[in-house]
Amino acid sequence: MTTTADTRQIVVFALQSNEFGIDIGQVREIDRLVPITRVPRVPAHVEGIINLRGQLVPIVDLRTRLGMPHAAPTKMARIIVAEIGPRSIGMIVDEVREVVRIPTDQIEQSEGVLEGLANEFIGALARIDERLIILLDVEKVLGPEAPTVLTDKESV
Repeated sequence: MTTTADTRQIVVFALQSNEFGIDIGQVREIDRLVPITRVPRVPAHVEGIINLRGQLVPIVDLRTRLGMPHAAPTKMARIIVAEIGPRSIGMIVDEVREVVRIPTDQIEQSEGVLEGLANEFIGALARIDERLIILLDVEKVLGPEAPTVLTDKESV
């Protein structure tokens, strides 16, 4: 279980110098960056698809999706495969740092703190000592506009 009454378990990762997090319950797996097959006529934030143990998984450049400048991936880059309903979607991040349990009293909803587009993908803000972790709302980040190359029942 990822959430208890008092804590949430979060996968913390980096984009640029900022720390972001998503609920571990939405993470299927974390993989090293592998070659990605480009797909024509997809949105700019969609890098392409990968074959992940027989399942085609669309890959999103999370930096581009969040409006950050694109950067060449380093050897620390990872693909976080998230599950949104029946779909699996990979997100390229600069680095996966850790999995932490965050007491719910250290998590604040972002409404009223941020406005406009900045608030569009942010689910909450978590404070751990001096660190501020932006908790993404994965369904909004990868939601209805997310690439759907194949359903989970289709495989290669």
